[in-house]
Amino acid sequence: MKFKLILSFLLLAPCFVAFSQENQSVKSEKQGIAVADKGLIKISVMYPFAEGKTFNMEYYETKHMPMVAGYLGANLVKYTIEKGLSSGIPNQPLPFLAIGTFYVKSLSEYQAAVAPNRDAIRADFANYTNVVPVILVSEVVK
Repeated sequence: MKFKLILSFLLLAPCFVAFSQENQSVKSEKQGIAVADKGLIKISVMYPFAEGKTFNMEYYETKHMPMVAGYLGANLVKYTIEKGLSSGIPNQPLPFLAIGTFYVKSLSEYQAAVAPNRDAIRADFANYTNVVPVILVSEVVK
């Protein structure tokens, strides 16, 4: 009986070790994301909702955001695109049609990359929206 118990333990031990290592890896990845983003500069380009305003998400996703991302080069860590669905308060209007966010390492490098391309970026707005965006520049603290 003791032999079977020891044999069972020896056969199952590698499974427990592998499971434990996998959980540690997932935990580290989740913690690493927050640590990796801390200190990044976040540029949020928010498109407020209003009656009669339009937004072409397909164009924004496939043309505009990749164009701007290309200007940012190695300074760009990542970017995200969000489509507004509803307000956080029931029966209230949608606050934003969409939000595009760039995460960069350096604000000064971001500004240097955008400055010579500002006219091209603004001219492209007409291809996907009639909304004037609100831009917030912030630092990721956690």
